[in-house]
Amino acid sequence: MRPRLPERRSLRTRLLLFIGVTLVVVCAAMALTTVLAQRAYLMGNLDERVTDAAERSQGGLQRRTGDDTDLGFLNERGQAVGTLAARFDADRTEAGTGQVIAAQVVTDDGTQQTLTAAQRAALDGIPTDGSLHTRTIPGLGTYRVTAIAGDGVPVLTGLPMDDVQDMIGGLVLIEAVAGALGLAAAGVVCAVVIRRQLRPLGRVAATAVEVSRVPLGRGAVTGLTRVRERDTYPGSEAGQVGAALNRMIDHVESSLAERQRSEERMRRFLADASHELRTPLASIAGYAELMNRGTQRIEPTLAWRRVSAESARMTGLVEDLLLLARLDEGRPLQSSEVDLAALVAEAVWDARAAGGGHDWQLALLLDTPALVFGDEARLHQVVANLLANARVHTPAGTTVVASVEATEAHCVIRVRDDGPGIPAHLLPAVFERFTRGDVSRSRNAPADGGSGLGLAIVAAIATAHSGHIDVQSVPGRTEFTLTLPPSPVLPEAPSATARPALATGTPRPDAG
Repeated sequence: MRPRLPERRSLRTRLLLFIGVTLVVVCAAMALTTVLAQRAYLMGNLDERVTDAAERSQGGLQRRTGDDTDLGFLNERGQAVGTLAARFDADRTEAGTGQVIAAQVVTDDGTQQTLTAAQRAALDGIPTDGSLHTRTIPGLGTYRVTAIAGDGVPVLTGLPMDDVQDMIGGLVLIEAVAGALGLAAAGVVCAVVIRRQLRPLGRVAATAVEVSRVPLGRGAVTGLTRVRERDTYPGSEAGQVGAALNRMIDHVESSLAERQRSEERMRRFLADASHELRTPLASIAGYAELMNRGTQRIEPTLAWRRVSAESARMTGLVEDLLLLARLDEGRPLQSSEVDLAALVAEAVWDARAAGGGHDWQLALLLDTPALVFGDEARLHQVVANLLANARVHTPAGTTVVASVEATEAHCVIRVRDDGPGIPAHLLPAVFERFTRGDVSRSRNAPADGGSGLGLAIVAAIATAHSGHIDVQSVPGRTEFTLTLPPSPVLPEAPSATARPALATGTPRPDAG
């Protein structure tokens, strides 16, 4: 198939051309129909008059002598100007046709004028059966004629067609002028109407052009031009296009804003990661330089201890960053059925061993077994990070309660403490990477603080398990809530002696 050529004309021009051609065709068809109908009517009327004149001529001949060239009936009253009559040679007429031997026409002054031989020759060969014929006679014009034999006296009668032709010509002229004026007026009206109706579409196109000129490849993009409300009416095609363009601009603007936020987060993330890695690297390089110089100002054992500590810190940071990157990529985690009650109990016991200055408590509120489907190691890391966060950012003597709730709809882990709370300005960003609490929540934290990735890892692991993490904090009460979907296949509820993780695995701390 041949490729379709692109449209080079505007929609306005194509509509105007299409409507104009349609109007021309319709007007031409109407004019042609009118002319043909009027001509048929006039010709029918003329044929009746010709037939009546032929019949009257037969009556006139019967009242006259038997002269074959006698056309005196043309002198009778009632004969119209231009009436033509002719006589045939009766002896030479064969097969209903004959040769004209005498012919006259009524002149304007009422007298008869004899036709010449050339004029008579134009009338030869007309059958005498009463049929109607059109003949052009030199010097007289076009005639409508008929010939009848009557009582054995063939006679031809005709009437001029000038009146019919003049009337048809005048009608054609009138229709042509009226049609031209009508088409011109219709063209102007159509041009105005099309221009007005397409004006909203033009405004929509202008808005699209303006938006297309905005540099969208870099920087913050806000305040893009929108199509005005009057051009977004859903009842019109232009309004539908305008509304769709506004929705597209909204999506573009929101996507660009999200891209800008992602770029800012990435730049901040890279800056924070670089800063976090630069500190241990600088420390390792410094100690290595001192040891290389063989100086006596530092003990080799202390130097190696500090190098090992900074190396471990850097290794942990890199592992956390690698874990976040894997979770962001959506890599599948190991999946198995995990008992949250046993998992939280073990995590609380580990936290109690690491932070003896805190009051650690465990509460189990189970309507059904707290079983979920997921990665046990990562879920244990979530609970351990939440407990470590409470231990690091609260003073000694703080009570930390870890509770597990299970229903048929969801499983919930809550970690609550009665410490100083999270500052209000940090709550919206508490799960973002490299977010650190201030001094009010880090009284017993190390001098260098944490890496700021613990809660970010918690949020990422929760999302990977189709769950979510929330936090509420006021002075004296901070509570993290982790909600996870239950295991899709729940076994029958075991008895209390059938829970090895709680009964025999790890001693259970006192419930709060």
